[in-house]
Order: sequence, then structure tokens, then C-alpha cells
Amino acid sequence: MPDSALRRIRFSIIWIIPVLSIFIAGFLVWRSFANNGPEVTVIFDTADGLTSGQTQVKNKSVVLGTVEKIMLVDDMSHVEVRIRMNAGTSYMLTNRARFWVVRPRINGASITGLETLLSGAYIAFDPGLVTPGEKDLWHVTHFRGLESPPGITSDQPGQTYYLLASSIGSIGTGAPVFFRDMVVGEVLGYTMPPGGIGPVLIELFIRQPYDRYLHTDTRFWNVSGVTVGFGAGGLKVQLQSLQALFSGGVAFGLPLKYDTVTQYDAPENTLFKLYESREDAETAGYHERVPLVTYLTSSVQGLTVGSKVSMFGLQIGNVTSVKFEMNAKTDQPRVRVGMQIQPERVLDANKLKHGALTDIFRTLVQHGLRASVDSVSFLTGESMISLNFVKNAQPAQVEMDGTTLVIPGLPGGMNGIMESLSTVAARLAGVPFEQLGVNASNLLAHADQTLVSPDVRQSLTSLRASLQNLQVMSTELRKGTAPLMQSLPAMTKQLEQTIANANKLMGSYGKNTDFYRNMQTMILQLSQTARSMRFLADFLTNHPSALISGR
Repeated sequence: MPDSALRRIRFSIIWIIPVLSIFIAGFLVWRSFANNGPEVTVIFDTADGLTSGQTQVKNKSVVLGTVEKIMLVDDMSHVEVRIRMNAGTSYMLTNRARFWVVRPRINGASITGLETLLSGAYIAFDPGLVTPGEKDLWHVTHFRGLESPPGITSDQPGQTYYLLASSIGSIGTGAPVFFRDMVVGEVLGYTMPPGGIGPVLIELFIRQPYDRYLHTDTRFWNVSGVTVGFGAGGLKVQLQSLQALFSGGVAFGLPLKYDTVTQYDAPENTLFKLYESREDAETAGYHERVPLVTYLTSSVQGLTVGSKVSMFGLQIGNVTSVKFEMNAKTDQPRVRVGMQIQPERVLDANKLKHGALTDIFRTLVQHGLRASVDSVSFLTGESMISLNFVKNAQPAQVEMDGTTLVIPGLPGGMNGIMESLSTVAARLAGVPFEQLGVNASNLLAHADQTLVSPDVRQSLTSLRASLQNLQVMSTELRKGTAPLMQSLPAMTKQLEQTIANANKLMGSYGKNTDFYRNMQTMILQLSQTARSMRFLADFLTNHPSALISGR
């Protein structure tokens, strides 16, 4: 049997191409599985802006995954977004991780997500703050996405606190928190009380290093909107910022009497009270308080809870209540006004003695202290309580309303003026003006009759004759005294010459002789006589009638 011929297999170069293709395909498949991370599912209310295969998951602009599939759930209440995360992200998917969609948003005065107008929306991812060795963590692949961006992220240092407020006003999520007009945090959200009864719980975040300025006695107040008021300086408009105008805001500050030795830092999650205004927050910082009450029977229009209580023009407290009631003793209506005096507004707190202020006000009432309603502004109609000392005030008995001292009340403001005018008008109405007019007419008529009577005419004639005789007498007296008046200067001159001669004579004698002393006494008397005659001559020259009248 002939040997069969062996056929040699020849390798063709064309086989390199499919082999290489298979190798590359296998490498790509291996790389795809090697680079792919876990698949997670995120639930959103809507898929607005999301696209399968294009929308990416990012953290700090780093791509961590891509949306693979978007579909509605069976009940069509929300959408289910399946995301393929990148390799190496599995450790981030814990129960603290959060997803939310970044798209253009307008919240009050803040606008976010503008960069997505050109690039399109994306899903932001925050892994949450994880402490090494923490046990309260577990791996999760199914998440509930946030419909709005969170106020803080896990990499932002700071602390969270809570506020209690009777109402939130215009405060919303993302509202700024101010400290000395600087934005140091923001409002994270709020929680309504069960059943809608009670205060609202507001959560806020304060960034570092400003969180160390919060102490256990720090006070917060609402700075939302615009505050407009009329005061002694005119119109006052207070606006914290444009952002607070649109989205609301909260502010806090250091206590009025800040002491770094006695202050304690507020730990995280501390609960504070939110006051309506800065004035209310500062008022809450006064520790010494004296309750007072006054009863008014005049109008209290414009007087509300929180109105000022002033003394000598200085605010010393606030009104705490305004109530209408009936007087149990007289069955007459009246208004009970409760007040709270904060003496620390005007006095040194270190010099105040607890419990002694009530006795002080008791003494002041005995000295005429009274309470009245005064107008603060005629434009706004706002009123306040003024404590003034009334001169010649009627004695008032110091009374107590339980444990509260009662300050006697008086009408004040426009009502007091109107009441005083009413009293004056009532007294004027009691004056008999008609009878007074009749009496005045009778008096004038009687006076006319008296003036034209013969007796009055005769009296006037006699008076005229007496004045003429007095004038003639004065003329004759002036003529009779003329020689005397002319001789008085000559007599005075002769006396002065005599004095001069006597002085020369005295010079020839010793000063210790009796003659010298007697001569000196005589010269002194002559000098006084000459001076008197000179004064008499001048006086008679100017007043010759003095010889008749004796003056």
C-alpha cells in the first residue's frame, strides 16, 4: 500500500485579525466589568432633566457614575432611576449617603444650578460623614433622593442647632443666619408640632468658626422683611439684607453684658427660643423684673402688649397685658393694664436689691407717681404708658392686686387733654354770662347818670380852681427862694475859704496840743456843713417843689 502523502497546514496571516478582535473584545468586556461599580436605585418624584446613558453622578465635579435606566414605578407615583456607579465607590454607599438633582433653582434671593443651563442637569452625591470605626453604618443600594439640595454637606464643618418659634413668618429652607450682619449659617428646615398646636421647631446650621460664638444664653431673633417705624428721629426703615427680605432670616448676637469668664459654649443640638425682634431678645436678657398694674377709665387706643413704659422719657419696661373688666366694687367698666418694669435698663444691676423695688414704687406713689396713656406717634397711632409725678396730686391709697402693686391711673395724651377741655367747658357753662351782661349794662347806665350829675360837675370845677391856685403858689415860691438859691453858692465858697484858713492856722501849732485837736474837729464839722449846703442847693435847683411837698 503506497504511503499516503502528508498535507502540511499552512497558517494564513488573515487569521490574525479575528484573533486580535476576539482578544480586544474580551479585554473590553473584562475592563467594563472591572471598572463597573455596584448598581444603585434612587427614587425621585420626577425625572425632569434626567436622560438615560447621559446624566452623570458627580461629587465636587468628579464623575462617580452614570444613569443607566429611568422608569416609572407601578403606581406611577414616582420614578425609579438606576445608576451604575464607578469602581471603588462601593464603600461610599452607606445609609448616610444622599442623592439629589442639580438643576437651576430660585429660592428667595438665591439662585443655584446656573451651570446646568449649558451642561444639563446632573445628580449630586454626598457620601455622608463617616467616622472611622463607627458601627452605626451599613451598605445600601436603594435610596430615596432629595427633591431639593440639602443645606449642608458632610464635608462642611460646623454644628446644628434648633429654635422654637410661635410662628416662622417668612423664614424658609435656606434662609441665612446673621451674626453682626455677616452670613454665618443657614436654616435647614422646620418641623410642625403634632396636631399643629405648639411651637414650630426650626433647624439651622452654623459654620465654623462662628459656632463658637454661641453660648447658653445667646438669643436669636427674626430679621425677615422690613421694619418701618416713626420715632423721635423721624422715619426709620430697617432692612437686614435683600436676601432676608425675600427668603427671611435669623440673627443672633452677644449678650448685652458679655463676660468671657462666665459664658459657656452651647453644645451641638442646643435648643434656643426665637424672638420676634431684636428689642424682644434684648428685653429677655434683663433678670430683675417688677410687675405693676394700673387701672384706667379713659381710652387706651394704640396700647398693645409690648408697648413701652417710660419714666422721664426713658423706657423702663413694657406692657404685658391690656384687658377690659368690670370693677367689682363700683360695677363700672375699666381697663386693666399690666406692666413689667426692667430696672436694669437705667440702673446698675450690681446695685439693685431683689425685692426692694416694690417698696420703692410704693413710696413713689405716695409722692405723686401716677400712670397715664401717652401717644408715641400721631401718624401710627401707637401709645405707651407714662409714669409721671403729678403736682398737688390727690392722696391715693396704695393697693395691691394680689402680689402686684397698683399704680393709680390718670387720663393722659389726647384723651386727657380732651377731658380737661370738657371740664373747663362744663365750668364755663356754669358761669351766668347773661346775668353778668345785665349787671354790666346797669353799671354803665348808672355811671353815665353819675357823671352828668350837678355834683360831679361842681367837683370838677373846684378841682380845676385848686390846681390853678397851686400853680400860682409854686410860681411865687420859686420867686421868693431865688435870692436864697443865689446866696447858697457864695455861702458855700466862704465856708471852704474859712476851712482853708483854719488849716493854715493849725499848721502853726503842734499836733499834740488841745487847740490843734479842737480846731481839727471844728474844720471837720465845717466841711460836712459845706457839703450839705452844696447838696441842698443842687437839690432845690432841680426840685423847687420840695419846699411845699416836703420831699
